[in-house]
Amino acid sequence: MRFLDQVVCRQGGIYLLLLVAAFLEVWGDSYFSSALHRSTGVWRWTFVMAGAVMLSLYGLVVNLSQWDFGKLIGVYVFFFYLAAQFMNYVRFKHSPGLPVYLGGFLIAAGAAVIKFWKG
Repeated sequence: MRFLDQVVCRQGGIYLLLLVAAFLEVWGDSYFSSALHRSTGVWRWTFVMAGAVMLSLYGLVVNLSQWDFGKLIGVYVFFFYLAAQFMNYVRFKHSPGLPVYLGGFLIAAGAAVIKFWKG
């Protein structure tokens, strides 16, 4: 954990951890999607177990910082959006359309308000 403590203390380190956490969550979710809709037999249970491991690692990583939990999750949602669109394209070959891009813009605006609003 010493290495992770050093990452969190560095300028921008928390954003790196949030991005890693987002990819772990999206990756875990994609494994569950594959288990439920794209596999059978032993592969289904392999995907379920892989998803459970990824989601457990996500929970650990996202909670490493000492930020206020509500503020943390508000900013995290932006990183989740980026990771989800990346995974959707790379793993499932789906490209986002205009509504997804517009929604992403609103998510980014909301994350900026949560992070930078003074008051």
